[in-house]
Amino acid sequence: MWFTAAVLSAFFAGLTSVLAKCGIKKTDSDVATALRTIIVLLFSWLMTVLAGSVGTIKNIDAKSLTFLILSGLATGVSWLCYFKALSMGDVNKVVPIDKSSTVLTVLLAIVILGETKHLAAKLTGTAMLAAGIFLFVFILSRMNTVISAVNQMKSYIHFEDAYINILIKIVVRLPRMAYTLSTAMLGL
Repeated sequence: MWFTAAVLSAFFAGLTSVLAKCGIKKTDSDVATALRTIIVLLFSWLMTVLAGSVGTIKNIDAKSLTFLILSGLATGVSWLCYFKALSMGDVNKVVPIDKSSTVLTVLLAIVILGETKHLAAKLTGTAMLAAGIFLFVFILSRMNTVISAVNQMKSYIHFEDAYINILIKIVVRLPRMAYTLSTAMLGL
């Protein structure tokens, strides 16, 4: 069940980014964040009421409440920064950098929460994820330069066009393959 929920979370997070970019084109990023937050608040309370969980609020202890408040503050700051970046940058560059929070989350879970089971695999996957994000953002953002260089090589080396096209496809897909492999290794 957790895996299905995680996949749906990823799907809706991806959808959110594109929808937000469409909605923020002519809107101040802070206003957009406030409007989005109101919708999230209303939807969250609706789901809490429908699930019959409202009565469990009184069972939250002070320590849990403190961490939930801190988490809410971190979420708010994250959303403000995310919408500001999204209003100024390309979705294809902003989202991978935003999702690099996965690297920090895994490392903090290891250090603070002591989640060290399969530590070597987690660290390897995390390193691959970080490398994939780096490749995606910093190398593929310069893909026109790469394609131009490949086309120049093509004039010097007389390969068939099919080979050059395969090379370009491999270079373009490397970051996504690294990301997919690393998330699979992390069990996300």
